Amino acid sequence: MAISRGFMESRALLTAIELDLFSAIRDGATAAQAAEKLKTDPRAMESLLNVLVAMKLATKADGVFRATPNTARFLADSLESVRMAMMHTAHLWHSWSTLTEAVRTGTSVYSRKRTEEFTEAFISAMHRNASSRAAHVVRALDIAHRRRVLDVGGGSGAYSIAFAQANPKLRAVVFDLGPVITIATRHIDEAGLGERVKVSVGDFHTDSFGEGYDMVFLSAICHMNSPEENVALLKKAYAALIPGGEVVIQDYLLNAEKTAPRAGALFALNMLVGTRAGSSYSEPEYRSWLAEAGFEEVKVVQLPGPTGLMTGVRR
Repeated sequence: MAISRGFMESRALLTAIELDLFSAIRDGATAAQAAEKLKTDPRAMESLLNVLVAMKLATKADGVFRATPNTARFLADSLESVRMAMMHTAHLWHSWSTLTEAVRTGTSVYSRKRTEEFTEAFISAMHRNASSRAAHVVRALDIAHRRRVLDVGGGSGAYSIAFAQANPKLRAVVFDLGPVITIATRHIDEAGLGERVKVSVGDFHTDSFGEGYDMVFLSAICHMNSPEENVALLKKAYAALIPGGEVVIQDYLLNAEKTAPRAGALFALNMLVGTRAGSSYSEPEYRSWLAEAGFEEVKVVQLPGPTGLMTGVRR
């Protein structure tokens, strides 16, 4: 029962995030005041706020509700706010609601409009995740000896920024779709790296990667594709590399039975409801695809957290 009703607390939090409720109660507000500020019903607002208190995400004293230090810091309007990144999870609510039908049909049945708000929320979530993991990736790879890096589907540019910061001689190219590149350019400029981290608009399924790179980085890309698409992607990466160059995949690396890690197994369902043929894949699958694309010296690099790295070298 606890598992089956787990969605209730999740939905309460996501609704609070969608309404920007923690900003409304950051400095204290009654339910009526919060409702007036957010244009909602006072009775319903009080019920939601009471649940947030029960969940220890807010406090209540003499009818006045306040965000906790953590929700004020991270979910209200502040410099450290991750509310926009959490909005991506709110968007996932809708696609996950179609899981039963997706299992029946074998593919996503959810139709989503890629609005500017959706793209901003998605890339914000990816930027937060990438920024928190970039230091681990930099330490795990031979970044000091890299000179030209292609960051395929590079999103916000967080990894390319981290690579360039770690190696002043490194030049990187963030390759992604037009609306994403607009966001990446903003982050690159904020980091002051516009001279060394460039952008390129393209679709990794259909457009050329160019050539002459000594590393091609594929972070959180392969899970969006079918096995056949991943083989094609890795062949394009191979063609873009110089001899001795390395492809680096960062993704969930499931065990051979595809039952662990738990987060990776769950993410396979996220890809089922959200993509045509994406999934989480196992280490043996990645090894076979890398070999088919021509890569040698395939290695696994463990990272903290649920994802890892697989690398292969073009000889």
